[in-house]
Amino acid sequence: QVQLVESGGGSVQSGGSLRLSCAASGITASRLHMGWFRQAPGREREGVAGSDVDGQTTYADSVKGRFTASRDNAKNTLYLQMNSLKPEDTDMYYCAATIWRNHYPLRVSPYNYWGQGTQVTVSS
Repeated sequence: QVQLVESGGGSVQSGGSLRLSCAASGITASRLHMGWFRQAPGREREGVAGSDVDGQTTYADSVKGRFTASRDNAKNTLYLQMNSLKPEDTDMYYCAATIWRNHYPLRVSPYNYWGQGTQVTVSS
C-alpha cells in the first residue's frame, strides 16, 4: 500500500522560504508521478506543482519562479522548495501520487494517493 507523508510546513514571514518534503513508502518513488497541491478551508484544492517519472515539472502560474519541485528517488522523497513566500501562499499543502501516466499534473482527479497535509502560514 502506497503511503505519503508530508513534512516541513510551518510559519514564516512574507519573503521567507520553506522546503516541504513528501516521503513515499510502499512503492519506489521513481515509478510515481507526483504532485503538490494546496487548499484553504472552503476552497477547492488547487495544483501547485507536478513532477513526473521522466523528470518533467509543471507549475501553476501563481508559483512559477518562486517554487521548485524536485525528487530524490534514492530517498523516495519529493520536495517543494518555496521561496519569496507571500501571505496568499498560506494553505494546507498536500502531496499526491499516481502510477499512471498523468497528462494533467495540476488536476486533482488523476491522483489516487494523498498525504495528510502540512500547514504553511505566511504572515505579512
